[in-house]
Amino acid sequence: MKTRIKICGLTREADVDAAVAAGADAIGFVFYPSSPRYVTPQRAAELARRIPPFIDAVGLFVNASVEAVAATCAAVPLNLLQFHGDEDAAYCRQFSRPWLRAARVRPGLDLVEFARSFPDARGLLLDAFVDGYGGGGHVFDWTLIPPDLPGFLVLSGGLTAANVGDAIRRTRPVAVDVSSGVEAGKGIKDHDKIAAFVAAVRKADESL
Repeated sequence: MKTRIKICGLTREADVDAAVAAGADAIGFVFYPSSPRYVTPQRAAELARRIPPFIDAVGLFVNASVEAVAATCAAVPLNLLQFHGDEDAAYCRQFSRPWLRAARVRPGLDLVEFARSFPDARGLLLDAFVDGYGGGGHVFDWTLIPPDLPGFLVLSGGLTAANVGDAIRRTRPVAVDVSSGVEAGKGIKDHDKIAAFVAAVRKADESL
C-alpha cells in the first residue's frame, strides 16, 4: 500500500508548489498562534488555492476555541482537521469534518486506551512528547507503538529523508507527517529536502 505523505507547516506559495510537485498527498497549515509556522485563516486560504484537486488541505489546532475552529473551517477549504491539544472526542467531532487526534508518545501512555477514546477519529497521529505542543523535531521510541493499536496510524516526530524509510518498514503507518525534517528554517521549507523525503517514502514502499 502506498504510504501517504503530509508536508506540514507551510507558509509560502513556493513551498506549497514544491510539495505538490514532489508528490505530497496532503498540505498542512498550522493554526496554533504560538507556533513559528502559524498562518492566519486568511493566509491559509490564499495558499490553499494553489492545492490541486485530490490533494488534501489539513488544519492543525491546539486547544482552540470552538468559534476559532469554526471560523477557520468557514474561511479555508480544509479536508481534514488535526487536534494536538487536550481536546476530547465530543469537541473533535462537532465540526462536521474528518479529523485526526494526535498523541504525544511517552512511556506509560496507554496508546490502545487513548485510541479507543476517539473511536470516530479518521486516525491516530503519533508524535514525540516534548514540552509544549508539537514534536520539536524529535524522534520517539517506535517500540512504544503497540501491535494491536486500533485504527489508522499516522507517524510523525523527527522524520527526515534519512530515517523515514526505516520508520515505515518498522511501524507500517498509513501515512507520515513531516515539518521540521524538510525545513531550511522554521516555517521555511527546503525544496530539495521535500523531494528527497518523498523519494525515500516511495523507495520504502517498494521494499515492503
